[in-house]
Amino acid sequence: MIVRKQPNGEMILIGQTDHSRLVGQLAAHWGNAELATPEPYDSVVRAAVFHDYGWLRYETSPILNPETGETPEFRQVPLTPAQLEAYQWSLDWLASIDRYSGLIISMHRTGLWRGRYQTIQHPSGYNIRTLTPEVEDFIAKNEAWQEREKRSWDAKQLWTNYRLMQVWDLLGLYFCCQEPYEDYVEPVPVSYHGGATDGVRLTLDPVHSRTVAVDPYPFDVRPCRVQISFRRLPKTLYPDLETFRREYFRAETDLMKFELV
Repeated sequence: MIVRKQPNGEMILIGQTDHSRLVGQLAAHWGNAELATPEPYDSVVRAAVFHDYGWLRYETSPILNPETGETPEFRQVPLTPAQLEAYQWSLDWLASIDRYSGLIISMHRTGLWRGRYQTIQHPSGYNIRTLTPEVEDFIAKNEAWQEREKRSWDAKQLWTNYRLMQVWDLLGLYFCCQEPYEDYVEPVPVSYHGGATDGVRLTLDPVHSRTVAVDPYPFDVRPCRVQISFRRLPKTLYPDLETFRREYFRAETDLMKFELV
C-alpha cells in the first residue's frame, strides 16, 4: 500500500488496487489531437485498470513491522513466495480474460524489476533494484511467456502500449504518493508511428492542491476529473498487528479528487 503520514498525526493508506483504478481513469481519457488514443482501446485500458491487482491478496491482510509499529509502504513489503504467487495469479487471471491485456501487465510487472526496460528517463525513483533468486526465477518464467505471446501481436504497437503503461503508472504514483508538486515524465509517446524511444516531456504544475496543469494536455476532456479512494487511520504507530488491522478494517474511507487542466 501507499502510506502517507499526515501533519496532524493521521495516516492515509491508498491500496495498490486503488492506485490501479486511478491509472485506469487516466488511460481511459488519454488521447486527443496531440497524443494518440490507446489502441486497441479496450485491451489497453483494461490493462491499466487492473495492472496492480497482484496486491489484492496483500490488501486483505496488510502487515505491521513489529520493530517500528508501522505498516510498510509498498516498496518495503517483503517479496515472499505468497506475494510472488499473488502477482502470478493476477497476471494469469487477466490473461485468461484478455491475452493482450495480460501481456501488457506481465511486461509491466517484470519491467519494474528491469528499470522499466529503460523506457523512462524521468522520474526514476520508483525502480526496484534488489532482486532475490526467487524474483529472478519469476522474471525468467514470465519473460519467456511474453516472448512466445509477442509473436501474435504487432511489435511496434505493443511496445508503445507498454511505454504508455509506464507513463500512466508514474502519473498515478504522482497523485497517490504525495501532494502535487512541480515535476515531469519523459519521454511520453505521442503516436504509434514514432521510434522506440521517441516522445515528449509531460510537465506537471500544481495550480492549487487539487488542480494540476498538464502540458502537453493529453486527455479527451477539459478538465479531466479523477478520483482516488483511500483509508484514513487516526495514527501511524500501532502496538501490535491485531490493533492495526482492527483500525484498518474500521477506517473511514474517502476520495481525493483532482482536476487536470
